[in-house]
Amino acid sequence: MTEAPPPPLSLPGYAAVFAVREFRTVFAAHALSLLGVVVGEIALTVLVYDLTGSPLLSALVFALGFLPYLLGGTLLSGVADRFPARRVLVVCDLVCAGCALLMALPATPVAALLALRCVIAAVAPVFTGTRTATLADLLGTGDLFVLGRSLLRMVSQSSVLVGFGMGGVLLTVVPPRGALTITVCTFLLSALLLRLGTRRRPARGGSSGGLVSYSLSGVREIFGHRRLRALLLLLWLPPMFVVAPEALAAAYADEIGVGTAGVGLLMCAMPVGTIAGELYAGSALSPGTRSRLVLPLLTLGLLPLLVYALGPGLPWILTALVVTGLSGAYTLGADRWFVDAVPEELRGRAMTVQTAGLMTIQGVGMALAGAAAEFWPVGTVVAGVAVVGTVCCALLAWEVRRTGSRAAAAGRGPKDETGLTAI
Repeated sequence: MTEAPPPPLSLPGYAAVFAVREFRTVFAAHALSLLGVVVGEIALTVLVYDLTGSPLLSALVFALGFLPYLLGGTLLSGVADRFPARRVLVVCDLVCAGCALLMALPATPVAALLALRCVIAAVAPVFTGTRTATLADLLGTGDLFVLGRSLLRMVSQSSVLVGFGMGGVLLTVVPPRGALTITVCTFLLSALLLRLGTRRRPARGGSSGGLVSYSLSGVREIFGHRRLRALLLLLWLPPMFVVAPEALAAAYADEIGVGTAGVGLLMCAMPVGTIAGELYAGSALSPGTRSRLVLPLLTLGLLPLLVYALGPGLPWILTALVVTGLSGAYTLGADRWFVDAVPEELRGRAMTVQTAGLMTIQGVGMALAGAAAEFWPVGTVVAGVAVVGTVCCALLAWEVRRTGSRAAAAGRGPKDETGLTAI
């Protein structure tokens, strides 16, 4: 298991993570690349609509942000283990910067714009998986890793609240292609930070065989391990269901007559709850407590969405969304279980697959929720999602507990701060 630098024990919670110099660099690079992604998505959406006048092609910009994740996360996952992490991260940023630069050129046609969007989306899970695996090198696989990953996740959630608004304001000042040049700069700055601010570490995996076969062998190994398979589903399944209210926010706002301001509130409520839940769990709860809360939060987290069936009005709906968002704090304990269960030589591929699957399954959840809303009222659909999701999560909790018990019996279970196996 990777050795962490000595943790600054005098510092509490997240402050201890920021005390690690290399993490500060990774954090800043993450924020910059996220800024580039958000600005680029908005600018590209507006640009494609301006060039074509087609709502379908404009919407494809966002759809193409999900679809290539699965391809890149499976066929290219071996990159995260086969090559030194710093090199992978820098090259990924440079590829994304090159794609954004080509998008910004006036001569680039619409088909090429969409193709370049696909390339960025295919690179994204490799970058994210490599960076997550690198966190274990920077922070170890203990509580600092959990808190470091939580911080990066909160930045991603915050981008939903802040980034799109900033991007919209930016486009009132500069044209879409000009905004894309800002995306180029953010990716280049991220690459520079990672190159100069992190140290070179050797690759984890071997070099024999082709990259695709190496990647797929890792995927087979991950899914062939019952405990890893259960923990992957633990990190994937709740997000598949919780995206339904956000995917249907515009339709629900129209259904209850609250206008565009209501859409914004419905979109923001759950991310606010998620950030608050993670901040509290990471700052105030011990690792053992976070571990013990995983399965209860997993099982009960979707139940507040049942209020949609009653049509109680916007304040109650927003409260339900915030409470469901709070249950996202289960991920801190789940992250610890997952990193403890994954062999070090498989870590990069496992984190890449986890990232790719998470994005893909959220896209599937959005599509299924939208399809269901074609036949039933949105309130009925979201309440139905809460019922189905709760049943699925309860079954998954049973499987996770069972595999955890078996791992403990074999002496492989992750331990909490009391020394007891965390299941």
